[in-house]
Amino acid sequence: LQFTVSVILIIGTIVVFNQIQFAKNRPVGYSRDGLISVNMVTENIHKHFDAVSAELKNSGAVSEMAESSGATYYVDETDNGFTWEGKDPSLQGDFNVVFISKDFGKTIGWHFKEGRDFSKDYATDSSGMILNEAAVKFMGIKDPVGKTITWDGNLFHVIGIVKDMVMQSPYQPVFRTVFVTNNDPQEVVDMRINPSENMHDALAKIATVFKKYNPEQPFEYHFTDEEYAKKFGDEERIGKLASFFAALAIFISCLGLFGMASFMAEQRIKEIGVRKVLGASVFNLWQLLSKDFLVLVLISLVIATPVAGYFMNNWLQNYQYHTGISWWIYAVTGLGAILITIITVSFQAIKAAIANPVDSLRSE
Repeated sequence: LQFTVSVILIIGTIVVFNQIQFAKNRPVGYSRDGLISVNMVTENIHKHFDAVSAELKNSGAVSEMAESSGATYYVDETDNGFTWEGKDPSLQGDFNVVFISKDFGKTIGWHFKEGRDFSKDYATDSSGMILNEAAVKFMGIKDPVGKTITWDGNLFHVIGIVKDMVMQSPYQPVFRTVFVTNNDPQEVVDMRINPSENMHDALAKIATVFKKYNPEQPFEYHFTDEEYAKKFGDEERIGKLASFFAALAIFISCLGLFGMASFMAEQRIKEIGVRKVLGASVFNLWQLLSKDFLVLVLISLVIATPVAGYFMNNWLQNYQYHTGISWWIYAVTGLGAILITIITVSFQAIKAAIANPVDSLRSE
Protein backbone atom coordinates (compact mmCIF):
# COMPACT_ATOMS: atom_id res chain seq x y z
CA LEU A 1 0.00 0.00 0.00
CA GLN A 2 2.82 2.39 0.89
CA PHE A 3 4.63 1.76 -2.38
CA THR A 4 1.42 2.00 -4.40
CA VAL A 5 0.85 5.49 -3.01
CA SER A 6 4.51 6.38 -3.59
CA VAL A 7 4.44 5.24 -7.21
CA ILE A 8 1.20 7.14 -7.91
CA LEU A 9 2.73 10.33 -6.46
CA ILE A 10 5.99 9.88 -8.39
CA ILE A 11 4.13 9.42 -11.68
CA GLY A 12 1.92 12.41 -10.87
CA THR A 13 4.93 14.60 -10.09
CA ILE A 14 6.67 13.71 -13.35
CA VAL A 15 3.49 14.33 -15.39
CA VAL A 16 2.91 17.75 -13.76
CA PHE A 17 6.45 18.94 -14.45
CA ASN A 18 6.33 17.44 -17.94
CA GLN A 19 3.14 19.42 -18.66
CA ILE A 20 4.69 22.64 -17.37
CA GLN A 21 7.78 22.15 -19.53
CA PHE A 22 5.61 21.26 -22.54
CA ALA A 23 3.69 24.54 -22.21
CA LYS A 24 6.85 26.57 -21.55
CA ASN A 25 8.41 25.24 -24.77
CA ARG A 26 5.34 26.20 -26.80
CA PRO A 27 6.16 28.69 -29.58
CA VAL A 28 4.64 32.05 -28.60
CA GLY A 29 4.81 33.68 -32.04
CA TYR A 30 6.97 36.64 -31.04
CA SER A 31 10.27 37.35 -29.27
CA ARG A 32 10.13 37.86 -25.50
CA ASP A 33 13.86 38.50 -25.04
CA GLY A 34 14.53 42.08 -23.98
CA LEU A 35 10.89 43.08 -24.44
CA ILE A 36 9.42 45.30 -21.71
CA SER A 37 6.07 47.00 -21.26
CA VAL A 38 5.06 50.10 -19.32
CA ASN A 39 1.43 50.64 -18.33
CA MET A 40 0.40 54.24 -18.95
CA VAL A 41 -1.91 56.29 -16.72
CA THR A 42 -1.31 59.63 -18.43
CA GLU A 43 -1.21 60.74 -22.08
CA ASN A 44 2.16 62.49 -21.82
CA ILE A 45 4.23 59.83 -23.55
CA HIS A 46 1.67 59.52 -26.33
CA LYS A 47 1.72 63.29 -26.91
CA HIS A 48 5.51 63.25 -27.25
CA PHE A 49 5.83 59.76 -28.66
CA ASP A 50 8.07 60.61 -31.63
CA ALA A 51 10.41 62.68 -29.44
CA VAL A 52 10.60 59.98 -26.75
CA SER A 53 11.21 57.27 -29.34
CA ALA A 54 13.95 59.28 -31.10
CA GLU A 55 15.68 60.13 -27.82
CA LEU A 56 15.67 56.52 -26.60
CA LYS A 57 16.93 55.16 -29.90
CA ASN A 58 19.67 57.81 -30.08
CA SER A 59 20.77 56.90 -26.54
CA GLY A 60 21.19 53.28 -27.62
CA ALA A 61 18.82 52.02 -24.91
CA VAL A 62 15.98 50.96 -27.19
CA SER A 63 15.94 49.47 -30.69
CA GLU A 64 12.14 49.64 -31.25
CA MET A 65 9.18 51.22 -29.47
CA ALA A 66 5.41 51.11 -29.96
CA GLU A 67 2.04 51.58 -28.28
CA SER A 68 -0.69 48.97 -27.80
CA SER A 69 -4.00 48.57 -26.00
CA GLY A 70 -2.68 45.54 -24.13
CA ALA A 71 0.59 43.83 -23.32
CA THR A 72 1.55 40.80 -25.40
CA TYR A 73 1.02 38.53 -22.38
CA TYR A 74 -2.44 39.86 -21.53
CA VAL A 75 -5.32 40.84 -23.84
CA ASP A 76 -8.83 41.36 -22.50
CA GLU A 77 -10.66 43.58 -25.03
CA THR A 78 -13.12 41.67 -27.21
CA ASP A 79 -15.80 42.55 -29.75
CA ASN A 80 -18.25 40.58 -31.88
CA GLY A 81 -19.34 43.24 -34.38
CA PHE A 82 -17.45 41.74 -37.35
CA THR A 83 -18.92 40.72 -40.69
CA TRP A 84 -17.31 39.65 -43.94
CA GLU A 85 -18.26 38.36 -47.35
CA GLY A 86 -19.55 34.80 -47.16
CA LYS A 87 -20.07 34.84 -43.40
CA ASP A 88 -22.52 32.25 -42.13
CA PRO A 89 -25.36 34.24 -40.46
CA SER A 90 -25.46 31.67 -37.65
CA LEU A 91 -21.76 32.06 -36.89
CA GLN A 92 -21.29 33.92 -33.63
CA GLY A 93 -18.12 34.65 -31.67
CA ASP A 94 -15.98 37.35 -30.17
CA PHE A 95 -12.58 38.45 -31.40
CA ASN A 96 -9.73 39.84 -29.36
CA VAL A 97 -9.10 43.39 -30.57
CA VAL A 98 -5.66 44.94 -30.13
CA PHE A 99 -5.12 48.61 -31.02
CA ILE A 100 -1.51 49.25 -31.94
CA SER A 101 0.83 51.84 -33.40
CA LYS A 102 2.47 50.97 -36.70
CA ASP A 103 5.80 49.92 -35.19
CA PHE A 104 4.20 47.32 -32.90
CA GLY A 105 5.07 44.37 -35.14
CA LYS A 106 8.72 45.37 -35.45
CA THR A 107 8.90 45.92 -31.69
CA ILE A 108 7.58 42.53 -30.59
CA GLY A 109 9.02 40.60 -33.54
CA TRP A 110 5.86 38.87 -34.76
CA HIS A 111 6.00 36.49 -37.74
CA PHE A 112 4.06 36.96 -40.95
CA LYS A 113 2.42 34.09 -42.77
CA GLU A 114 0.97 36.23 -45.57
CA GLY A 115 0.85 39.86 -46.59
CA ARG A 116 2.76 42.68 -44.90
CA ASP A 117 3.02 44.74 -41.73
CA PHE A 118 1.56 48.18 -41.11
CA SER A 119 3.68 50.90 -42.63
CA LYS A 120 3.89 54.69 -42.41
CA ASP A 121 4.38 54.65 -46.18
CA TYR A 122 0.75 53.64 -46.75
CA ALA A 123 -1.85 56.23 -45.77
CA THR A 124 -4.59 53.62 -46.35
CA ASP A 125 -3.25 51.52 -43.45
CA SER A 126 -5.39 53.58 -41.10
CA SER A 127 -8.21 51.35 -42.34
CA GLY A 128 -6.01 48.26 -42.56
CA MET A 129 -6.36 45.15 -40.43
CA ILE A 130 -4.04 42.28 -39.56
CA LEU A 131 -5.50 38.91 -38.52
CA ASN A 132 -3.93 35.99 -36.73
CA GLU A 133 -4.21 32.43 -38.04
CA ALA A 134 -6.96 31.55 -35.55
CA ALA A 135 -9.12 34.42 -36.83
CA VAL A 136 -8.69 33.36 -40.45
CA LYS A 137 -9.58 29.76 -39.57
CA PHE A 138 -12.69 30.87 -37.67
CA MET A 139 -13.84 33.14 -40.51
CA GLY A 140 -13.23 30.48 -43.13
CA ILE A 141 -11.85 33.03 -45.60
CA LYS A 142 -9.69 31.77 -48.45
CA ASP A 143 -6.90 34.11 -49.56
CA PRO A 144 -7.82 36.69 -46.89
CA VAL A 145 -5.21 39.33 -47.81
CA GLY A 146 -6.99 42.11 -49.67
CA LYS A 147 -10.46 41.06 -48.48
CA THR A 148 -12.79 43.57 -46.78
CA ILE A 149 -14.09 43.15 -43.25
CA THR A 150 -16.80 45.31 -41.72
CA TRP A 151 -16.46 46.15 -38.05
CA ASP A 152 -19.25 48.13 -36.41
CA GLY A 153 -20.15 49.67 -39.77
CA ASN A 154 -16.58 50.64 -40.70
CA LEU A 155 -14.75 49.01 -43.61
CA PHE A 156 -11.28 47.52 -43.11
CA HIS A 157 -9.07 45.77 -45.64
CA VAL A 158 -6.89 42.85 -44.57
CA ILE A 159 -3.22 43.60 -45.28
CA GLY A 160 -1.56 40.67 -43.53
CA ILE A 161 -1.83 37.44 -41.56
CA VAL A 162 0.47 36.83 -38.59
CA LYS A 163 1.23 33.50 -37.02
CA ASP A 164 -0.69 32.79 -33.84
CA MET A 165 0.73 34.50 -30.76
CA VAL A 166 0.15 33.19 -27.23
CA MET A 167 -1.27 36.31 -25.58
CA GLN A 168 -3.41 34.62 -22.94
CA SER A 169 -3.21 31.17 -21.32
CA PRO A 170 -0.31 29.02 -22.58
CA TYR A 171 -2.48 25.95 -21.96
CA GLN A 172 -5.35 27.01 -24.23
CA PRO A 173 -5.62 27.38 -28.02
CA VAL A 174 -4.71 30.83 -29.35
CA PHE A 175 -7.82 33.02 -29.50
CA ARG A 176 -8.86 34.70 -32.74
CA THR A 177 -7.37 38.20 -32.77
CA VAL A 178 -7.44 41.29 -34.98
CA PHE A 179 -4.90 44.12 -34.94
CA VAL A 180 -5.77 47.63 -36.07
CA THR A 181 -3.91 50.92 -35.84
CA ASN A 182 -5.23 53.74 -33.74
CA ASN A 183 -3.94 57.27 -33.11
CA ASP A 184 -5.54 57.49 -29.66
CA PRO A 185 -3.44 57.13 -26.49
CA GLN A 186 -3.01 53.46 -25.62
CA GLU A 187 -2.64 51.69 -22.29
CA VAL A 188 0.80 50.18 -22.86
CA VAL A 189 4.15 51.28 -24.26
CA ASP A 190 6.15 48.33 -25.60
CA MET A 191 9.93 48.61 -25.94
CA ARG A 192 12.66 46.33 -27.22
CA ILE A 193 15.87 46.81 -25.25
CA ASN A 194 18.89 47.19 -27.51
CA PRO A 195 20.63 43.77 -27.27
CA SER A 196 24.06 45.42 -27.37
CA GLU A 197 23.22 47.59 -24.35
CA ASN A 198 23.67 46.57 -20.72
CA MET A 199 20.19 45.96 -19.30
CA HIS A 200 20.78 48.01 -16.14
CA ASP A 201 22.13 50.97 -18.12
CA ALA A 202 19.34 50.76 -20.68
CA LEU A 203 16.62 50.81 -18.01
CA ALA A 204 18.29 53.78 -16.33
CA LYS A 205 18.27 55.71 -19.63
CA ILE A 206 14.62 54.83 -20.28
CA ALA A 207 13.66 55.92 -16.75
CA THR A 208 15.40 59.29 -17.27
CA VAL A 209 13.58 59.97 -20.55
CA PHE A 210 10.21 58.85 -19.18
CA LYS A 211 10.58 61.09 -16.12
CA LYS A 212 11.47 63.97 -18.39
CA TYR A 213 8.33 63.66 -20.51
CA ASN A 214 6.04 62.05 -17.95
CA PRO A 215 6.99 63.37 -14.49
CA GLU A 216 3.55 62.69 -13.05
CA GLN A 217 3.88 58.91 -13.28
CA PRO A 218 6.53 56.69 -11.60
CA PHE A 219 8.50 54.62 -14.09
CA GLU A 220 7.37 51.03 -13.58
CA TYR A 221 8.13 48.39 -16.19
CA HIS A 222 7.42 44.71 -16.71
CA PHE A 223 9.65 42.19 -18.44
CA THR A 224 7.48 40.21 -20.85
CA ASP A 225 9.31 36.94 -20.22
CA GLU A 226 8.84 37.27 -16.45
CA GLU A 227 5.14 38.10 -16.78
CA TYR A 228 4.68 35.16 -19.12
CA ALA A 229 6.45 32.88 -16.63
CA LYS A 230 3.90 33.86 -13.95
CA LYS A 231 1.23 32.06 -15.97
CA PHE A 232 2.75 28.76 -14.81
CA GLY A 233 2.54 29.64 -11.09
CA ASP A 234 -0.41 27.41 -10.14
CA GLU A 235 0.95 24.36 -11.93
CA GLU A 236 4.43 24.86 -10.46
CA ARG A 237 2.94 25.00 -6.96
CA ILE A 238 1.07 21.76 -7.64
CA GLY A 239 4.34 20.22 -8.85
CA LYS A 240 6.24 21.29 -5.74
CA LEU A 241 3.51 19.94 -3.43
CA ALA A 242 3.41 16.67 -5.35
CA SER A 243 7.21 16.42 -5.10
CA PHE A 244 7.11 16.99 -1.34
CA PHE A 245 4.43 14.37 -0.72
CA ALA A 246 6.10 11.91 -3.10
CA ALA A 247 9.40 12.28 -1.20
CA LEU A 248 7.55 11.89 2.11
CA ALA A 249 5.73 8.77 0.88
CA ILE A 250 9.00 7.25 -0.38
CA PHE A 251 10.69 7.97 2.95
CA ILE A 252 7.85 6.33 4.90
CA SER A 253 7.87 3.35 2.51
CA CYS A 254 11.62 2.93 2.96
CA LEU A 255 11.22 3.00 6.75
CA GLY A 256 8.57 0.29 6.43
CA LEU A 257 10.76 -1.79 4.13
CA PHE A 258 13.75 -1.38 6.40
CA GLY A 259 11.74 -2.49 9.44
CA MET A 260 10.22 -5.47 7.61
CA ALA A 261 13.63 -6.52 6.27
CA SER A 262 15.10 -6.34 9.79
CA PHE A 263 12.20 -8.38 11.16
CA MET A 264 12.48 -11.06 8.47
CA ALA A 265 16.25 -11.31 8.85
CA GLU A 266 15.84 -11.79 12.59
CA GLN A 267 13.08 -14.39 12.10
CA ARG A 268 15.21 -16.38 9.67
CA ILE A 269 18.54 -15.95 11.44
CA LYS A 270 19.02 -19.67 12.07
CA GLU A 271 17.96 -20.59 8.52
CA ILE A 272 20.51 -18.13 7.16
CA GLY A 273 23.19 -19.64 9.41
CA VAL A 274 22.42 -23.19 8.26
CA ARG A 275 22.41 -22.17 4.60
CA LYS A 276 25.73 -20.38 5.02
CA VAL A 277 27.33 -23.44 6.70
CA LEU A 278 26.07 -25.57 3.82
CA GLY A 279 27.82 -23.28 1.33
CA ALA A 280 25.34 -20.59 0.37
CA SER A 281 27.03 -17.41 -0.93
CA VAL A 282 26.29 -13.89 0.20
CA PHE A 283 24.53 -13.31 -3.15
CA ASN A 284 22.32 -16.40 -2.63
CA LEU A 285 21.32 -15.21 0.82
CA TRP A 286 20.71 -11.65 -0.39
CA GLN A 287 18.51 -13.04 -3.15
CA LEU A 288 16.60 -15.19 -0.64
CA LEU A 289 15.75 -12.21 1.56
CA SER A 290 15.13 -9.66 -1.22
CA LYS A 291 12.91 -11.50 -3.69
CA ASP A 292 9.77 -11.36 -1.53
CA PHE A 293 10.03 -7.58 -1.27
CA LEU A 294 10.58 -7.20 -5.00
CA VAL A 295 7.43 -9.24 -5.65
CA LEU A 296 5.46 -6.88 -3.39
CA VAL A 297 6.85 -3.84 -5.17
CA LEU A 298 6.03 -5.33 -8.58
CA ILE A 299 2.45 -5.90 -7.40
CA SER A 300 2.27 -2.27 -6.24
CA LEU A 301 3.50 -1.15 -9.68
CA VAL A 302 0.78 -3.19 -11.40
CA ILE A 303 -1.85 -1.53 -9.18
CA ALA A 304 -0.42 2.01 -9.20
CA THR A 305 0.31 2.38 -12.93
CA PRO A 306 -3.29 2.29 -14.25
CA VAL A 307 -4.58 4.28 -11.27
CA ALA A 308 -1.99 7.05 -11.78
CA GLY A 309 -2.56 6.98 -15.54
CA TYR A 310 -6.31 7.40 -15.10
CA PHE A 311 -6.13 10.32 -12.66
CA MET A 312 -3.30 12.16 -14.44
CA ASN A 313 -4.94 11.77 -17.82
CA ASN A 314 -8.11 13.34 -16.37
CA TRP A 315 -6.00 16.17 -14.92
CA LEU A 316 -4.39 16.82 -18.30
CA GLN A 317 -7.82 17.14 -19.91
CA ASN A 318 -8.22 20.42 -18.01
CA TYR A 319 -5.77 21.89 -20.52
CA GLN A 320 -6.57 21.98 -24.22
CA TYR A 321 -2.86 22.35 -24.99
CA HIS A 322 -1.32 19.44 -23.10
CA THR A 323 1.28 16.71 -23.32
CA GLY A 324 0.61 12.98 -23.15
CA ILE A 325 1.73 10.40 -20.61
CA SER A 326 4.72 8.69 -22.25
CA TRP A 327 5.73 5.10 -21.56
CA TRP A 328 9.11 6.26 -20.21
CA ILE A 329 7.37 7.88 -17.21
CA TYR A 330 6.10 4.48 -16.09
CA ALA A 331 9.44 2.83 -16.89
CA VAL A 332 11.50 5.38 -14.93
CA THR A 333 9.11 5.23 -11.98
CA GLY A 334 9.11 1.42 -11.95
CA LEU A 335 12.90 1.18 -12.13
CA GLY A 336 13.20 3.84 -9.45
CA ALA A 337 10.85 1.98 -7.11
CA ILE A 338 12.70 -1.30 -7.64
CA LEU A 339 16.07 0.38 -7.10
CA ILE A 340 14.89 2.05 -3.88
CA THR A 341 13.61 -1.32 -2.65
CA ILE A 342 16.87 -3.11 -3.44
CA ILE A 343 18.98 -0.44 -1.73
CA THR A 344 16.76 -0.37 1.37
CA VAL A 345 16.45 -4.15 1.77
CA SER A 346 20.06 -4.91 0.83
CA PHE A 347 21.43 -3.24 3.96
CA GLN A 348 19.75 -5.74 6.27
CA ALA A 349 20.02 -8.67 3.84
CA ILE A 350 23.78 -8.32 3.39
CA LYS A 351 24.27 -7.64 7.09
CA ALA A 352 22.52 -10.93 7.89
CA ALA A 353 24.34 -12.79 5.11
CA ILE A 354 27.85 -11.83 6.28
CA ALA A 355 27.15 -12.45 9.97
CA ASN A 356 29.07 -15.27 11.66
CA PRO A 357 26.83 -18.39 11.53
CA VAL A 358 28.31 -19.59 14.81
CA ASP A 359 26.53 -16.77 16.65
CA SER A 360 23.18 -17.47 14.99
CA LEU A 361 23.32 -21.28 15.47
CA ARG A 362 24.48 -21.20 19.12
CA SER A 363 21.75 -22.71 21.29
CA GLU A 364 20.55 -20.87 24.32
